[in-house]
Amino acid sequence: MLELFFFILGLINNIFLIFIFLIRKSRLDILERIGWTYLLLAIPASYGFSLVVQEGKSMKYGIFLGIFLVFLLFEWLLDYALKINFRENLKKNWKWTVPYLTLYYAMNYGFVVMPWKTSVAWGLVMLGLFIIQIITNLGSHPKVSG
Repeated sequence: MLELFFFILGLINNIFLIFIFLIRKSRLDILERIGWTYLLLAIPASYGFSLVVQEGKSMKYGIFLGIFLVFLLFEWLLDYALKINFRENLKKNWKWTVPYLTLYYAMNYGFVVMPWKTSVAWGLVMLGLFIIQIITNLGSHPKVSG
């Protein structure tokens, strides 16, 4: 059950982030109103820890769930607690950007690799969604000239 749970959590995470990146460029007002709902994924991620223990599965699931939770915590800290707009100038805010991006890529790595170990089809779905996520993410950033 943990494998299916992890796959579904990864699907929801990818779909949520793709949605966020699609609306970020043109409808920031909507994102500012509903973006906090992404943080609710901490609830099922926390439940995933109990599944790791109950099913006696590899701690790799627990590690990747932990990385995901730390990413969500960091997202909350920057966007809602400290209200630091680090995305506006990544070069200026590199001290926030580096750990944020490290957690972002580590979280996504886990959501591709762990399902792939269970099913190549699941892994390919997650890899495809991650590629779409990266494309929409890059497309949502303002163009830098010069």
